[in-house]
Amino acid sequence: MAAFPVPGSRRRIRRAHVIAAGCAMALCTTVAAPAAADGGTTTATATAKPTIVLVHGAFADASSWNRVVERLERHGYTVIAPANPLRGLYNDSTYIASVLDSIKGPIVLVGHSYGGALISSAAAGNPRVKSLVYVAALMPDVGESGMSLAARFPSELDTATKSVPYRAGGGLSGTDLYLKPDRLHQVFAADLPESTTRLMAVTQRPAATTAFSEKAKVAAWKHIPSWFLVAKQDKTINPDQERFEAKRAGSHTVEIDSSHVAMIAHPEAVTDLVLQAATAAESARPMLPDTGSRAESALTGIAAASLIAGTGAVLLGRRLRRPTP
Repeated sequence: MAAFPVPGSRRRIRRAHVIAAGCAMALCTTVAAPAAADGGTTTATATAKPTIVLVHGAFADASSWNRVVERLERHGYTVIAPANPLRGLYNDSTYIASVLDSIKGPIVLVGHSYGGALISSAAAGNPRVKSLVYVAALMPDVGESGMSLAARFPSELDTATKSVPYRAGGGLSGTDLYLKPDRLHQVFAADLPESTTRLMAVTQRPAATTAFSEKAKVAAWKHIPSWFLVAKQDKTINPDQERFEAKRAGSHTVEIDSSHVAMIAHPEAVTDLVLQAATAAESARPMLPDTGSRAESALTGIAAASLIAGTGAVLLGRRLRRPTP
């Protein structure tokens, strides 16, 4: 004779399934919760904007970046334009590297003229430097110097400088290079008003000859993505040298009709190039969904919880269906 469940047993079975399903949901939530605990989001990890460091070149100072700084700050970037000592490639690149060490998070490093040689050295071995930007700049390979590159690609700079011996503390001495005031406009900044270039001639900062004679020991552009602005009217660095450097490095390259001081004469074009490099630096650390061990653990836990809850529901149902004595 077949046994039938006692009255109310069907309701108990349905309740058992509901309870089991609820347990499964609770277990799933508990197991999956750690995946959402990192940073308070289950789908993405926020990425900070890089700090943009602007390194000036010879015969100039950090104020040469003023118009670019203003534009970058309007786009929400933190910008630093340190004073380049202009005492020599080894000394100056070590100093710039120390500035980079003081910065937290990703960095976009920008160099104008001789500043390009510095960023190529200062960025070496620093994983936080995500992009390099060269503005009418030197970009030497290992074993090259500013002088050796200029010998291959002559410019008018040789005839536009004068040498002045200097003395420093500790018995140090050397030779500084200045731009001749009557040549600065033509060679350095032909697309700026002469009233401006007269002031630049008076306030220029000289560079020691070692800035151009010391050979590069490293070349960070071989390992870090680079962008290059070629100034087609440059008389200080031969535009063909700039093209050669950019092509050799595989740089993202733009060319504009500008004198050597493109960041002063054409700040919008320079800013646009720096923003490209900054955007790429942000994309290098994209906002990605949680993957890997944490997500896999969560999914495994969900599957296990579902299996346990389902099995419990079946066993409970069978128990409730047992025939009465």
